[in-house]
Amino acid sequence: MIDWSIEGIEFGSCNCSYGCPCQFEALPTHGDCRGFEVVRIDRGHFGDVRLDGLNAALLYAWPGAIFQGGGELQVVVDARATRPQREALLKVLMGEETDEAATHWWVYRAMSTTVHPPLDKPIIYEVDIEARTAQVSIPGVLESVGRPILGAAGQEHRVRIEIPNGIEFDRAEVASASTTSVGAIWLNLESTYGQFNLLRHSGRGAAHA
Repeated sequence: MIDWSIEGIEFGSCNCSYGCPCQFEALPTHGDCRGFEVVRIDRGHFGDVRLDGLNAALLYAWPGAIFQGGGELQVVVDARATRPQREALLKVLMGEETDEAATHWWVYRAMSTTVHPPLDKPIIYEVDIEARTAQVSIPGVLESVGRPILGAAGQEHRVRIEIPNGIEFDRAEVASASTTSVGAIWLNLESTYGQFNLLRHSGRGAAHA
């Protein structure tokens, strides 16, 4: 197995209500699962290929819960990536060179029967975990905004999810997100579950503090 690791900031959103029942081993809010994630790679490598400074995104959809399978995926690779970097990111996001079920990417691929051709696009991604804000633009593909959840009086409401042995994160800040996408995987989400987290993955799985 090729040695690789990625550390960065992930933002994602799905069609579930705030909290996302899937994080608690429950069924999705509306029965199906649709969403996306984007990661800013602050430090990363795949063998001798450096991945620092790149962004990558993944769109997904399942007719039911993820574990029920039958899903579809599409990877978006940063247009700035060189050919070796592109190949490395595709392998990582498709769960290759990874121990069985060690990362959420591995699980997503295993539970999907359709993999759409990858896209090479500019990925404009601004994120602040502490403020719980994000702005994502993949021209011609996806637009997303993350913002704090607001209480009844308009005040910011802060909630975290902790999964000490999770395959994606240890701790995530929960937020509100609105996302639209066109193309192979269609999204039209307004004020649904949003998630901000530090992502630290390798072929052995998620690193835990």
